[in-house]
Amino acid sequence: MHYNSNSDYGWKSLAIVGILFFVIGFFTWLNGPLITFVKVGFSLNDINAFLIPMVFYISYLAFALPSSWVLKRTGLKNGLSIALIVMAVGALIFGQFIHLRWYPGILFGLFIIGMGLSCLQTAVNPYVSILGPIEKGAQRIALMGICNKIAGACAPILFGLVVTNIGVIEENTKNAVTLEAKEQILHAFTHTVYYPYIGMAFILLCVAYGIYRSKLPEINNDGDNNETTEKRGLPTSPRLWFGVFCIFVYVGVEVLAGDAIGTYGSDFHLPIDQTKYFTTFTLIAMLAGYISGIIMIPKIISQELYLILSTILGIVLAIAAWCTTGHTSVLCVALLGFANSMMWPAIFPIAIHGLGKQTVSGSALMIMGICGGAIIPQFFVHLKEIFHFQTVFTGLAIFCYGCIMLFGIYGHMILKKDPILKKE
Repeated sequence: MHYNSNSDYGWKSLAIVGILFFVIGFFTWLNGPLITFVKVGFSLNDINAFLIPMVFYISYLAFALPSSWVLKRTGLKNGLSIALIVMAVGALIFGQFIHLRWYPGILFGLFIIGMGLSCLQTAVNPYVSILGPIEKGAQRIALMGICNKIAGACAPILFGLVVTNIGVIEENTKNAVTLEAKEQILHAFTHTVYYPYIGMAFILLCVAYGIYRSKLPEINNDGDNNETTEKRGLPTSPRLWFGVFCIFVYVGVEVLAGDAIGTYGSDFHLPIDQTKYFTTFTLIAMLAGYISGIIMIPKIISQELYLILSTILGIVLAIAAWCTTGHTSVLCVALLGFANSMMWPAIFPIAIHGLGKQTVSGSALMIMGICGGAIIPQFFVHLKEIFHFQTVFTGLAIFCYGCIMLFGIYGHMILKKDPILKKE
């Protein structure tokens, strides 16, 4: 079943979905400043601090496919409410273990938040992909991406307003005379985020109730069956599986540019009270990229060609980051946000189109690819212990963008050969 996004009812649905993308963006892009926060608050090295994005994104691998099974039984609309409730529980767990200052418990809370987000993304992305023709899929997702990235840009700023003088705290803990004095300083520091997370849990529960009471339509995918697919089991479409891999490397390089940018700046010995805001710069660049995509796709350029050009820009910026130092190099990394912005919107609709009754399963597989955000940054923090951090960053980025470029070329060839896909 298709809903016309130009109708009043369709725009109301998209507005609700936009709120959900805001929620997704806010929690996802808190990971960047959280890495710096736990590194200071729990006296961790980079490898242990980067467990934050690892446990968060690995939950997508563990729960995206089970989420699709849940959604088939509850429906997409009820699944959205369930996902928000799970996220609220995760936020409560996170807040409680922040209060107790137990790092494994904090990671468990993030894992639960990620579990809820995996269900939320599995449910919400088909709404946007199905509400209109395939050639405008990137444009619709870009609109949602604006909501996502505005939230993502706000998250580090709001976090920075709550967590102040982090550089002073780091210096005071180093100069503490006794272990007890150090623990008192760190306990007061980490407790600053306790009430904000409790508040976020309450907000999530309110949004869950609002979604439950809303008139958001239940989408029936049975009619979207333009390709022959199996009704049971996992989809076998080569285009889908190629898309899953591209989502894996895309999210990996997105996290490198967004969450790891603070660590990247710290390796240049830039002040920690500056680096905690660097994620916001990446998100602002992504927001600009989304606006550019909305203007240009598909009237001026196809989403497949835009994807190819974005990967070329990503490679150029990664090389520029390697050739420069300090704030200039950090700026090049932040500008990767512009190159990354339209990759998800272009990859997702091309990969899941024509799956029919397996659209939810296909969407779940795509969401599982988000675990690239757990794996590729781990390569970065481990390899930079051996090689220069700029060389590692640039090498990983070029590999990821090269793979996505191949998908863009593949998608362009597929749509060019298949007139049915091109027109829908």
